[in-house]
Amino acid sequence: MAKNEKSNLVSGWKQRKEVQMVPTRNGFGEGLLECGEKNSNTYVICADLTESTRTAAFEEAFPERFVRFGVAEQAMAAVAAGMALAGKRVWIASYAAFSPGRNWEQIRTTACLQNQNVKIAGAHAGVSVGPDGATHQMIEDIALMRVLPNMTVLVPCDAEETRKATILANEIDGPVYVRFAREKSPVFTKKDTPFELGKAQVFRNGDDIALIGCGTLVYECLHAAELLSEIGIEARVINNASVKPMDEETILKAAKECGAIVTVEEAQVAGGMGSAVAEFLAEHHPTPLSRIGMQDRFGESGEPQELLEHFKLTAPHIKTEALRVLKRKN
Repeated sequence: MAKNEKSNLVSGWKQRKEVQMVPTRNGFGEGLLECGEKNSNTYVICADLTESTRTAAFEEAFPERFVRFGVAEQAMAAVAAGMALAGKRVWIASYAAFSPGRNWEQIRTTACLQNQNVKIAGAHAGVSVGPDGATHQMIEDIALMRVLPNMTVLVPCDAEETRKATILANEIDGPVYVRFAREKSPVFTKKDTPFELGKAQVFRNGDDIALIGCGTLVYECLHAAELLSEIGIEARVINNASVKPMDEETILKAAKECGAIVTVEEAQVAGGMGSAVAEFLAEHHPTPLSRIGMQDRFGESGEPQELLEHFKLTAPHIKTEALRVLKRKN
C-alpha cells in the first residue's frame, strides 16, 4: 500500500510554496502560553532570549511566573531544579547550544538525578540555524539528552506538533527535553493529528523501505518517498518524534514488514535518534539500515536550505541512500 495517511496530515507532501511555513519555535511559544493558562504552577526562566525562544508571550501574560535570568544557563538549570523541588513545573529556555550544551552537568545532577519537573527548551537546534555558524548549530543535543536517566526527549516535526509536544512535556512528571528550530518550515500536521508519549506516527504507508525521521526533516522524508514512488518503490514514512521513550513496536513492525530502514535527523548520527533505532534493532531484529545526519563533523555558516543540501539532508539524498540500503536488502 502506498498512500499518505491523510487523516494525520494536512495533505501529504506538497511543494514548500504550497504549504504554510512557520518556525517550530512559534509552536513552542503557543504551547507554553497554553501551559500557563491551564496550570498556574507553570513557571518559565529564560536566558535573555525571550523573543528568539518565543517565551515573550508567556512573560507578558504571566509576569509573576517568569524570570529573566541573564546569560547564566548553568545557574538557571540549578535554580529551576530548586523551584521544582518546591513543587513548581519549570521551563528553562535558551539556545540548544547553551542549554543543554553549556549546562549539561547541572541538568544531569540537579534535574535528572532528583527526577525533577524541569523542562528544557532547546531552541535554534540543527544546522538550519544558518549564518550563525558552527558554534550555534547544536547537533549533539539528542545524544547528550538521550543518555540521561529519567530524561524524556521530544523532537517534533512542525510548529503544530511542537505546540503539542510542549503541552505534553508540561504534563509529564520528570525532566523533559523539547528540541526545536529557528527557520521557517512546512506545517503538515493538523490539530487532530495524534501525538502521544512513546508513540510514533506512520505518515505514509509502504512496504519496500521505511524512512524514519524526527524534527523538520520528516517533511524531507515525505518528499523522498514521493521521489521513490516515481520509480516504483513505496516507502513507509514514520515520524519518530518521541525519541525517548521510543515506539519500539512501530519500529519493529517496520523492520519486519519493510526489511530496510533509513533514519533521518538534523543532528549527529552518533548517539542520535538513528542510533536509538539501530541499537534496538541490533538486539531484536537486525535489519539493513543507514543513518542520515551530521557525519562526525561540525556545521558551517550559510543559508539554511543551502546547508541542508550541502550536508545531504534533503529528499534527493535520502532517495539515494534508500536505494543503496535496498541493494543490501535484496
